Amino acid sequence: MSQPHEHDEPRSLSHPEQFVFTPPIDIYETDEGLVLYADLPGVSVGSLELQVQDNKLTLLGKVEPQIPEGARPIHKEYEVGNYLRSFILSGEIVHSEIEAKLTNGVLRIFLPKAPKVEPRRIQVNTG
Repeated sequence: MSQPHEHDEPRSLSHPEQFVFTPPIDIYETDEGLVLYADLPGVSVGSLELQVQDNKLTLLGKVEPQIPEGARPIHKEYEVGNYLRSFILSGEIVHSEIEAKLTNGVLRIFLPKAPKVEPRRIQVNTG
């Protein structure tokens, strides 16, 4: 199976003044591997963490609220929180060659497939 399987994560967990969001994801397959796009507005490279462990790819993006110094809220609709998403990877993904790039709040992850092993004929000698 070539596509990662989404691992169930809560859509939004409420904590005091803190939320965890499940970012929207698009996944495309090429001959070389899978390309995953995640929408992570407000996340910087320094606050983004990607990890592969036990065939599970996890991405965590942290967003800090933008509050003017000395200001107090009088009305709040804009929710700020962290992003969390996990996927179970198939065995044909080469973990050591995964690449990621964050551009304008969009994370692109390339998940390369292992090369297919071609069958070969083995010469049998008499002896």
